[in-house]
Amino acid sequence: MHVVPLHAHNPGPFTGKGNWTYLILAGETTLIDAGVGKPEHLDALAAALDDAQALGLSGRLDRVLVTHAHSDHIAGVGAIAERWPEASFHKFLWPERDPAFHDPGWRPLVDDQVVAAGNVGLWTMHTPGHAPDHVVFLEPRSGTLFGGDLVVNGSSVVIPASGFGSMSAYLRSLHRVLDLQPRRILPAHGTPIDNPAALLRNYIRHRLQRERQVVDYLSTHEPTTAHGIAADIYRGVSETLIKAAADSVLAHLVKLEEDGRAERLPDSDTWRLR
Repeated sequence: MHVVPLHAHNPGPFTGKGNWTYLILAGETTLIDAGVGKPEHLDALAAALDDAQALGLSGRLDRVLVTHAHSDHIAGVGAIAERWPEASFHKFLWPERDPAFHDPGWRPLVDDQVVAAGNVGLWTMHTPGHAPDHVVFLEPRSGTLFGGDLVVNGSSVVIPASGFGSMSAYLRSLHRVLDLQPRRILPAHGTPIDNPAALLRNYIRHRLQRERQVVDYLSTHEPTTAHGIAADIYRGVSETLIKAAADSVLAHLVKLEEDGRAERLPDSDTWRLR
């Protein structure tokens, strides 16, 4: 299996330097994530397919696997389908969200499904939390995990409670991937992760530390809002990103509510400990 990283050319406050998509050359060609349809991304994909054909591999784009229906991962599907109409498109369905984007005739993915990608198999794992439809793909022989937005090198991942994110589900997903012991993670943002176990443990530790911060804040400032908590514990974060930080705090509050440790006041966006 040979993997060609292709940049989606979509930098921004929530995408950092932009997304990475990954072209897998393994007899057939499989693209992980679709970017946003920028011409530079499509041209780089076409050049990589030409290079593959010159090496005696498939010069077609055989399939596209989408990790989740956030726009930086799925918005490019229409442009790709138009340029490579022979490709098949696969994702774990999210009925409330998918209709916002081009429908290429999705082939639904399910948890624990093995997707044949030429001479390799990609093990699909449903890893909700960042999004309810989020999946990752493991190539068992190399131990390579295509991680989508599960983790990022040197940063944290927003869990958007207002957009169907779930901190409880996210922590379960981190533990599940940690148990798999992948040897390398290729994320959709940032650099490859060559020590996944250490990073995954740090992610779990970081989330539990944030939870303790939220509990400590509530113990002396209740009742209060997610935005109020975020403004205090995320000091120094730009105003552009404080809304996302407040969304992650809200995800922690919802988890605490699920655990029976906090509650939202009736008809309010304020919270207190139970």
